[in-house]
Amino acid sequence: MTATPSPRFRMPHTLVVVMGLVALVLALSWIIPSGEFQRVEAVVEGVKRTVTVPGSFHSLPKAHLGPEKLLLAPLQGFADGAGLVAFLFVVGGAFAVLEQTGAVAAGIRRLARFLAERPVYERFLIPVMMAAFSLAGAVFGMSEEVIPFILIFVPLARGLGYDGVVGVAIPFLGASAGFAAAFFNPFTVGIAQQLSGLPLFSGLPYRLLTWVVGTAAVTLFTMRYAAKVKRDPGASVIHDLERTHTEAQAGGVTEVAWTRRHGWVLALFAAMLGLLIWGILRRGWFFEEIGALFFALGILLGWVGGLRGDDIARGFVAGAKDMVGVVLIVACAKALLVIARDARILDTLLYHAAGGVSHLPRVLAAPMMFAVQSVINFFIHSGTSQAALTMPIMAPLADLVGLTRQTAVYAFQLCEFVNPILPTSAVTMGVLGAAKIPWERWARWFLPLLGWLVVLSLLLLIPPSVGFRYGPF
Repeated sequence: MTATPSPRFRMPHTLVVVMGLVALVLALSWIIPSGEFQRVEAVVEGVKRTVTVPGSFHSLPKAHLGPEKLLLAPLQGFADGAGLVAFLFVVGGAFAVLEQTGAVAAGIRRLARFLAERPVYERFLIPVMMAAFSLAGAVFGMSEEVIPFILIFVPLARGLGYDGVVGVAIPFLGASAGFAAAFFNPFTVGIAQQLSGLPLFSGLPYRLLTWVVGTAAVTLFTMRYAAKVKRDPGASVIHDLERTHTEAQAGGVTEVAWTRRHGWVLALFAAMLGLLIWGILRRGWFFEEIGALFFALGILLGWVGGLRGDDIARGFVAGAKDMVGVVLIVACAKALLVIARDARILDTLLYHAAGGVSHLPRVLAAPMMFAVQSVINFFIHSGTSQAALTMPIMAPLADLVGLTRQTAVYAFQLCEFVNPILPTSAVTMGVLGAAKIPWERWARWFLPLLGWLVVLSLLLLIPPSVGFRYGPF
């Protein structure tokens, strides 16, 4: 009798994966003792922030969370991430209106024809754009702000013969590489160095070298994959999804010819993006202000694009509806931090991890700091919050094991290379949701790059660990 072949393993839905992680963290919270560091208010980078007091860890009576927390935590995650949730809904609505005008489709077809006639320009598109986004990540910490660009670069990549993964990688991995290898980011490098008692933006030459190497690594990986997909569309990790998308486009909307109205729509969109960058850099805009900008943008784009009021309203509703799955995943991801915070286990993890590092030889201490920061990054995705929590502990620890404090800051930075694969990251899941790419497909594609980035990070930690000084390191 012929044996029936076992069905091929299928990765569960991303929401199932994240809720499984929530259940795991809840179970761990019943085992890990509760404890906390004392925290004080301090002025860091001109802003009053709550920072950890080194040496102040103390145990607390065990905070027991019942099984019902598995259901309560995602709802509390909604409340914690209310600003991001509103932002995602509004951005989804605004871009649905933009798509309704036909300007994006017409503009991308026009650009694709232009690049097809001039292949030399297409060859530079990916490296130039990834370098630009990396620079934004390195200078002002571009992170959540990358989500709107996904909705432009995904159709652009498809129009040029690539796939949606390439469209995500150009802005998202570009900004992520710059964020991780930042040389001038005040929200990570600036705060971490000030909390470590170091001169602001010291060690700049070595950080610039790291930025070049890190950006080159993600760019070359993306370019190699893009070339492979262009030669053979079946090589795409989302080939079946791309085929469905292409068939839907072919059977749905009639191709729209380029008009002057499309030019006005895209010009207005470009002007608004310029206003967005100015607001972030000069006025410190965050979710509420950026969301308000895109709310206004959706209305103005619809009006300039010749849409009626009812069409604009329907577009906003349809676009927001497309973001529901993303919002559910973001809320569940936030639930992890809710459980760790309410069970008072995050400080316990940091305290015991730091104690383990303190007993290691110098050459192993820096990689272990990188590993500890990566674990903390699983729960806390704000670079500012992670710096405030960990650097007051890690900087004196560096003194204890014979490392420079700059090395501790460097290990904190480089752990951000792990962020693009974390299903607990609201930015990662927001980006993938906007692109309609399942996390498990993205993870399959990103995992080899992650391995190279981890190896690269550990290698880059060696020179400062052994006393090599590149500039005022």
